[in-house]
Amino acid sequence: MTSITRGNVFEDLGFSPEEAERMALQVFLGEQIRTFINRNKLGQAKAAAFFGVQQPKISKILNENLDGMSIDYLVKMVAHTGGTFNYSFRQPRKMSRKEVELRVAAA
Repeated sequence: MTSITRGNVFEDLGFSPEEAERMALQVFLGEQIRTFINRNKLGQAKAAAFFGVQQPKISKILNENLDGMSIDYLVKMVAHTGGTFNYSFRQPRKMSRKEVELRVAAA
């Protein structure tokens, strides 16, 4: 059986929309760091020196193991590359008063 994601694989796996977005951003940032390291042909030791982190952190990033790495930590690493950030956020459709009340009640 073949499945197609609805847009965020983490949400498809059952994570809450908020957690799914956080995880997707974390993966995106990790991928930007991996791309920079690979594009510049940096070994793990040189990459660690460049980013000012310990080599095991680079190893974890290269092996797509981002557990314990905050968004803030990864953003700082990406910013250290000197690249340009592009931000994007699409506003959701307007919620009905009932939807808002249900979410407030559930909080």
